[in-house]
Amino acid sequence: MGCFVVYGPPGPLTLNSSRGIVIHYSVILCIGTTPALQRVMLFRQVAVDRVNRAVETLDGVAGKSINVAKVLHILGEEALAMGFIGGDRGQELKQTIEARGIKTDFVQVPERTRQCITVIDQLAGTQTELVEESKRVTAENYETLLKTIRNRAGACKAIVMSGTLTPAGPTDFYLQCCRIARERGVLAIVDAQGAALMEALRAQPDLVKPNRAELAATAGRDLEEESQAVKAMRELIEQGAKRAVITAGKCPALALEGQSLWRISSPQIQAVNPIGSGDAFTAGLVWRLLHGDDLGEACRWGAACGAANALNLMAGEVNRADVEKLASQVMVEKTKA
Repeated sequence: MGCFVVYGPPGPLTLNSSRGIVIHYSVILCIGTTPALQRVMLFRQVAVDRVNRAVETLDGVAGKSINVAKVLHILGEEALAMGFIGGDRGQELKQTIEARGIKTDFVQVPERTRQCITVIDQLAGTQTELVEESKRVTAENYETLLKTIRNRAGACKAIVMSGTLTPAGPTDFYLQCCRIARERGVLAIVDAQGAALMEALRAQPDLVKPNRAELAATAGRDLEEESQAVKAMRELIEQGAKRAVITAGKCPALALEGQSLWRISSPQIQAVNPIGSGDAFTAGLVWRLLHGDDLGEACRWGAACGAANALNLMAGEVNRADVEKLASQVMVEKTKA
């Protein structure tokens, strides 16, 4: 009797078989319940209460999980975008993603997929995000999505959960996704805030990655000082997370694992649109963790992806050459927590 080897976290499994089949676990599930069509409008100057004419308009797709999937795909990973889509916008979103070579497995819902608009004022150097709130979906829709995730998780190597839930969505949704990851022995990463994040901690995710503002909102207190942010990160770990990373725009990102604290300073760039840089950071971080880097080194590549994203008009877009160039300019300092 022959055997075959199943490659996937936490390590290869050799199983007897007469067929000699080799199965490779390679997909990264990118889960988010509120994807969006995205329009970016570039203005030389925006005047309030006046007619403003854009000098450039760009249409694409976004939402935190979609941004993660796009960047992972550019980095050479096989990403699978999952969540809810509905109506004509939902079909456009699905077709746009798949045209890029990214796989999808969305749950169709009656509610129309949202559209968000980014307004960039070149003179003021500002980026204003006009966010259309997503619509409510039913508990049955969430059950269908969870069933789909369970079916897909058997052949994945990581599950990345990103963004807010739909209005009145079950706060334990990411908790259940993390439990699926635990059952399959694959990496679980949560980029969320509030009740959804706190519930997920009960399943001991491998890593949580809110930004500092999201963590402050979750903790219900100010985190402007680094010591305050580190204390809140420590609380996340005490409540179940194995590792914690927080990003903070132009300020250094922080990463905590055990007694080790990394401070990650991004390179200085002339940003075009920084929206989505946190999602690009998540993608780069996951990419390098799956390649065996320690947390600090993985964050180096996360920061490079975040900076590369800011060089583009559309969120969730990076150039691989930019990422590789910027990675060498990221400063990573390791200290004792």
